[in-house]
This record gives sequence, structure tokens and C-alpha cells, in this order.
Amino acid sequence: MFIGLKQKIKGPGNASIYIFLPDHSGTLPSRAFYDTQRFHMRTHTLAKLLSLLFLLIFVKTAGAQEQEFTHDDTLRGSITPQRAWWDLTFYDLKVNVNIADKTISGNNTIYYKVLNSSNLLQIDLQPPMRIEKAEQDGKTLEVQQAGANAYFIVLQKQQPVGSAQSVTVWYSGKPREAVHAPWDGGFSWAKDEKGQPFVATSCQGLGSSIWWPCKDHMYDEPDSQSISITVPKGLMDVSNGRLRSTKTNADGTTTYEWFVSSPINNYGVNVNIANYVHWGETYAGEKGPLTLDYYVLPQNLEKSKSQFKQAPMMMKALEHWFGPYPFYEDGYKLVDVPYLGMEHQSSVTYGNAYRNGYLGMDLSGTGWGKKFDFIIIHESAHEWFANNITYKDIADMWIHEGFANYSEGLYTEYYFGKKAGAEYTRGVRSNIQNKAPIIGSYDVNSEGSLDMYYKGGNLLHTIRQIVNDDEKWRNILRGLGKEFYHQVVTTAQIENYISLHAGRNLQKVFDQYLRSTNIPVLQYRFTKGKVEYRWSDCVDGFDMPVKVTLKKDVYEMIYPTTEWKSSPIKLGKKGKFMVDEDFYVFSEMLTTGK
Repeated sequence: MFIGLKQKIKGPGNASIYIFLPDHSGTLPSRAFYDTQRFHMRTHTLAKLLSLLFLLIFVKTAGAQEQEFTHDDTLRGSITPQRAWWDLTFYDLKVNVNIADKTISGNNTIYYKVLNSSNLLQIDLQPPMRIEKAEQDGKTLEVQQAGANAYFIVLQKQQPVGSAQSVTVWYSGKPREAVHAPWDGGFSWAKDEKGQPFVATSCQGLGSSIWWPCKDHMYDEPDSQSISITVPKGLMDVSNGRLRSTKTNADGTTTYEWFVSSPINNYGVNVNIANYVHWGETYAGEKGPLTLDYYVLPQNLEKSKSQFKQAPMMMKALEHWFGPYPFYEDGYKLVDVPYLGMEHQSSVTYGNAYRNGYLGMDLSGTGWGKKFDFIIIHESAHEWFANNITYKDIADMWIHEGFANYSEGLYTEYYFGKKAGAEYTRGVRSNIQNKAPIIGSYDVNSEGSLDMYYKGGNLLHTIRQIVNDDEKWRNILRGLGKEFYHQVVTTAQIENYISLHAGRNLQKVFDQYLRSTNIPVLQYRFTKGKVEYRWSDCVDGFDMPVKVTLKKDVYEMIYPTTEWKSSPIKLGKKGKFMVDEDFYVFSEMLTTGK
């Protein structure tokens, strides 16, 4: 997902959609002394345009520690006792969508394995949706309201440890309508330019319980899921996975049953309803043939056949960097929606107006961002980092967004060269705010700062420079997908894996960029044939190596700490001390009076 400034535009099918462009109101801490030639925070045309045209909304200006949390936040964001005792195995979701009055109704049968015996089972469903009843083995169960969004279902039968059980929950209501999807999520009830219904869901952060009853916490995913959506006559639903069956009902409605054979995070489940047309192709991937399917509005068919040529290009580049696409069994789809786009698993939604860049704009200010369709690349990268590797707690959302942002530079590198990729990644630094740490507060459904995108990507780019071996770095990226295949993870797991395979303890590096708002400053001074250096504005014990030069394009690695170190000047006459610009750091020259 992508966050920024609001703008209303015409989307697919001429539907009115709201998009958000990156916020340029925040800047890095002022440092008159940093080396402007080697570390240049660009004030490019896009920034000027945005500052004149759009109002900033949905941008956090305070750290997570300043937020106040409620009991409802704990019920939503923590692994409560009413969640911990059962392991989710399968969802059988059935939903009827009534477009005329914007209501939905249906049921979800929740299959689970008993880990520890209990008789209270937490299910989440947000108002104004309501649970009508719950049953187990045909017996109606008591449902207790536990909070604004949580319910405890009181089980009557014994729950033996190790046994397989199921509960069916019936529900209905008028789900929250998305105002600025996908950032302010829910149901989007739009119409295309021909007046046909154009309906979609999006709910990252807000939670899938905004429209269907579930265990709405990321730590536990079903092993597989069935999604059956009933829509009015003449319309089609496209959801995740493979289309298993299509049934015409007596009342003229049609039920589309989709089946996901892989574990799926709950916000990745989606509904997309329109008068879709379909075309597709087969991609020869690392694991064999992979189906690429495209569901678009009829008026977008020809445009999609041109723009979606980037889908197999994306797949080739990202498989190179991240390893095999994680969902060969479920295929890959791009689906027209009336908002900008979202990373729904095996059902990536698309609303980028069939233009390269971010609605035609280059977010890096380098020119490279107009060489590719931002939504196709960024949202598809989430198949590896969000859908395959999923954060356990939303406080670690950078695992999704940092890697997805970084993928844009990697895609650029794959097709246009290493220099181009690095320029793109450095270019997006102008979007970093450094107002609050990237990591949020745990156990209360609190994501960290928006720097999880650009700063997260530049953290990874900086670590690549530390590793200093491109193939080794590529193997680390691919190894993450293999090590944590179809798993939920913590930041600590990602940190430990990268440190282990980089052959260097990077804990302080992660602490600096994920848990602090300061950018490390390399201070240096010259004394009698030597250059002395140390890190400042950094966490205790910060010890990141960095490449420097006194002669253009001839760099060597030095190993500063927070204590002064020195090295002989080897590179000829004392020249301009410069830090390799691919490291996201500042530098400052000090005078000694000697």
C-alpha cells in the first residue's frame, strides 16, 4: 500500500477515485554542514507541484509513544487468551452483495485446531456490521459483545486438545464505505463510465473484520480458504486464488466460488465486482508455467494489453531478486478497481490509470520512475513481502513496505543498470520525514511512521553497501523468501537472518534506522597525514562500516564507531572527503586547530 496526499482523479472506467501522493512537507533535520555534493536531498518538480496543489492528510506527525490506546486496541492488536488457544486452519466464506442498498450478508465457517482447551472464542466484526448468530455442530451458541469490534462466542461442547473443530457465524449489515480507498478502507461503491457497478474492498490496517467475521490478527493465517461471492445478474466477482465454480441462482444472481490453496493474510482477501472481461497469458517462471490473468473493464481492454506487458517483465525481475513467485498454485491476477491499487494476494488490484510512474509522476525525481508502472511493480512486490512473508504485528509493517519500496529500485536496476537503480532509490530520500520511528507500538494494532516506505528501502540499500557483494546480497533477499516461505514473522527474525547471512552483526544498524529518527553523521578531521573519524547522532554502540574517498571514484571501506579512529591518508593529496552516496548518512568536517 502507498500513502501520501489526496487528489481526486478519473480512474479506470472514468470512475472518480481518490489517490494519495507522497508528502513532501517533511524534510530531513537541517544540517548546513553535510556534504551537498555527495548527499543531495533533491527538491524536484514533483515536490513543488504537490506543495502548491494538495492538502496533507493521513500523515502521522507524532511518534507512537504519544498515542493513547484503548481496550479495543488491545482486543484487536494482541494475541488475547480468546485467540491463543486455537489455531486457524480454514475459512469457508460466503457473502451476498446487494449493490442496490450497499448491504451484504452471509456466513463464515471457521475451522480450527484446539491447542489448549477453552470455551471462549474471539471473533472480530466491526460495526455497523453485526453477528446474527453462531453455531457449532448445529447448536446455537451465546455470543457476547467483548468490545466495539470483538465478540466472544461461548462454546458448549468440550474442546479436546488436538481436535479439529468448526464454528459458523452468520452476519449482515451495511459495511463501512471507503472514503479514500485504500487508505481509509472498506467497500468502494462506484460506477464505471457506462454506469455499471464498480465495487471493490480494501482494508489493510483497518482490518478485514470491517466486512467479514474472522480472527482479525495477522499472527494466524488459514492454511487455505474458500471465497464465495454472490452478485447481481450481469456482473462478475473476482477474488483471490482460482475460480472453482460459477453458479446461476434462481433469483438471477450469480455465485462465484474462488479457492485459495495457500495461507493468506486476512486483509489480502478481497472482493472486486464489475462487468469484467478477461484475458491472460502463461509466464515461464522459475517454478514452471505460471498463469497471469487480467480482469479489466471492457473499455480498458486494449489499454491493458499494452500496459500489462509489464506484468511478465515484473515477474522476471522480481523472481531474479526475490526468488520464485510464492503462489504458483493460485496464479497471479491484475484486476481493475476504482481506487489506486492494493496488494491483495494473487489478486493484485490496479487503478493507476494505465500510465507509467505514480499516475504519471516520478516519485524519485530522477526520471527513472517514469520507466515503469508504479502499481504493477510496487503492489506485486508485496506478493513476496506482505503475502508470502507477513508481519506478525502491524508495528513491523516496514517488512511489507520497506521491501516493496526497495523493489522499485531493484526493478529499475534489472532493466536499466545498477547505476539507474541506485539513482532511483537515492531519489526517493526526499520523501523521508524522520518525524517518528519506523517501528510502531506492539499489541495495539499501531503501525509505525510513513518512513517505513522510503527510509525502509534506503535502509536495505545501505545494508547492501555494507555487504559489498552483489551476488551475496541477492542470495540474502532470495533466502528470506525461502526461509520464511508462507510464514508470519517479526522484525527480529528478519534482522537476525540478514545479520547471519551478511556475516556481520547489524543490530545497531537496524536500531538506528528503524527505532530512531536521527540520521547518523560521520564526523571527520585531518591531523598530520591522517584522517580521523567517528559516528555521531547515533544509537549507543553504532558501528556501521562505510565507504569513503579523498579521490573521485576511488573508495575504501572504513569502520567507524562512536569513538575517534584514524587512518593514514593513502589516496594522494588531501582532497575533499566524501562518503559513498549510496549510504544513507550525513557527513561533517570538524577542524582541530592543528
